[in-house]
Amino acid sequence: MTIVGRLTRDAVVNVLKDEREVVNFSIAVNDYYKPKNGEATQLITYYNCSYWISSKVAANLKKGTLVEVSGRIYVTAYSGADGTAKASLNCHVNNIKIHAWPKEVEVIGKAKPTPTEDADEVPF
Repeated sequence: MTIVGRLTRDAVVNVLKDEREVVNFSIAVNDYYKPKNGEATQLITYYNCSYWISSKVAANLKKGTLVEVSGRIYVTAYSGADGTAKASLNCHVNNIKIHAWPKEVEVIGKAKPTPTEDADEVPF
């Protein structure tokens, strides 16, 4: 399954006891719908993602980055601190494609984007 959304925080690299590294991050997917004769509603779905292939990608996964990930989606059920039943949506990511970085983030390993020209400065 493919998910397109924005990172909710910077990616974190965790090292396991057996020296394997996993990149953990969270994605928010915004959905908007308006039922017939109803009020517009915005729905946000959060996915906790893990990427095991290479930890180097974490340097470019900053809060606000627009990414497309594909992988296996699954649900994890657990008990909250107060004993209530809770669940989370998770994604075991196989591929990551970065579509856009936030304006204030410096991209590692890429040339800085050139500033766009204003419409008044474009020669016609």
